[in-house]
Amino acid sequence: MKRRSFNKKILVLLFAAAGLLAGCGKGSASVPDINAEENGQAESREGEKVFCYGDTTFNSENDEPDVNPHNGYAGWACIRYGIGETLFKYSDTMEAEPWLATEYTNVDENTWEITLREGVTFTSGRAMDAQAVKECLDHLIEVHERAAGDLKIKEISADGQKLTIKTKVPVPALINYLAEPYGCIIDMEEGISDDGNVSGTGPYRATVVETDTGLTLVKNENYWDGVPHLDTIYVRTISDGDTMTMAMQSGELDGAYGLPYASLPLFENAPYSISSCETSRSFFGTMNYETEALKDANVRKAIAAAIDKEGFTRVLMNGNGSPAVGPFPESFTFGDSTVTTETFDPEASKALLAESGWIDTDGDGYVDKNGQKLTLRWLTYPSRQELPLLAESVQATMKDIGIDLQVNCTANHLDFIDSGDWDIYASAFVTAPTGDPEFFFTTHCLDDSSKNRGNYHSDELEALEEKMSRTFDADARAKLATEMTQVILNDNGFVFASHLRMSIVSGEGVTGLTAHPCDYYEITVDLDKN
Repeated sequence: MKRRSFNKKILVLLFAAAGLLAGCGKGSASVPDINAEENGQAESREGEKVFCYGDTTFNSENDEPDVNPHNGYAGWACIRYGIGETLFKYSDTMEAEPWLATEYTNVDENTWEITLREGVTFTSGRAMDAQAVKECLDHLIEVHERAAGDLKIKEISADGQKLTIKTKVPVPALINYLAEPYGCIIDMEEGISDDGNVSGTGPYRATVVETDTGLTLVKNENYWDGVPHLDTIYVRTISDGDTMTMAMQSGELDGAYGLPYASLPLFENAPYSISSCETSRSFFGTMNYETEALKDANVRKAIAAAIDKEGFTRVLMNGNGSPAVGPFPESFTFGDSTVTTETFDPEASKALLAESGWIDTDGDGYVDKNGQKLTLRWLTYPSRQELPLLAESVQATMKDIGIDLQVNCTANHLDFIDSGDWDIYASAFVTAPTGDPEFFFTTHCLDDSSKNRGNYHSDELEALEEKMSRTFDADARAKLATEMTQVILNDNGFVFASHLRMSIVSGEGVTGLTAHPCDYYEITVDLDKN
């Protein structure tokens, strides 16, 4: 491996801005360890293959404080970084296919028999059999509210490599749900460490887990599906886009997820490469039905018609996204090609506001009613680079129709959600992470949804979901999804701005770092650096 000296100026800047430690690059003489000894640095062994990966998402702000899949959305970190694997995974067309399982049988509406793969061990050394999987899933549904609500498991039985799951009610999408990151199979005998580390079955195991800072991963020497190419991987949480860009340019990073769109053209040519794909990650706003003004359907409709989706995706996202009609991209089989929503029409928005008595009576440029200016609080967070840009765009267009939009872009957004100090909450969410449309509605739009933060309710949607929950045919589910999408769009309880085209940048000599539609599988056994 060709070596070169550090660029000290760059390193000082990176360390100050993002907590990167010296030596993370391809030509470094030494490699950082965030859990190193007193000297603060661990020396790499001669000939050891080391990879340094910059990411924006491993942090408490994204509900990914560790790699324990039974904790919030930390399963995303577990599966993204090659620590954990699920019984099933998603193909490039988002169809569920066997992974730690080899096959399944839907015995009846409430019973599923799953055959597990032979020869798989956890990094703890324990063999993965049906009893180990049962222990993992039992704990998952005990402590993870969202998983329990999705899976609706009544009981699990284990016999050798045969796992039998009985559900309380029919769950047509059970296999899809088992491929969701919370379904990463971990060794419950080994347990979950105080820092949220786990023993999985993936090509790498974490030796250091530090919230908001990063991870240290080492090769799983006994991985069941081939020999990992890299000895050590350092995942670094870098929230500042310019810092990440400079780290890629200087060679201090070998790969990066979440680079600013303005920086991507810098890496379009050799020695760099970019892997991109369309995803169902949607940027959208949730209306708070506790806000008096937003109880008015005209106000919600006016807001929806005043969001310039085309301008946002074309200009601010530099074309790295597509305008959204509803929660799903048109390319999906249950996509939004046949549904309708409000088109960008500021004049129509003004008319709707006036119809509800919101008129600029004092000439200050903002509409008011009964002496009260229409001021709304837009809550969002900075770790997804698109969200502050969306806030900027919407604030400008809301001003054009006379709404005073106060933007609160903060990493502590969940605190404001809990306190109710918000009117519209803009977030990023992968709406079809299971390759099935039901997921979005059950997480966001129903009375018992864990993320129905705005207290949205629709009798029609509840009835359609009851039907969806008992429908096994894929075409029929897609048709129901279209109907359900139209219901929430008619109510304007949710306003969808765009879908993301996700890109991962690789440095010189890097292979196997590939973007995937589900936004999960990043660090895999195929990742290599020459």
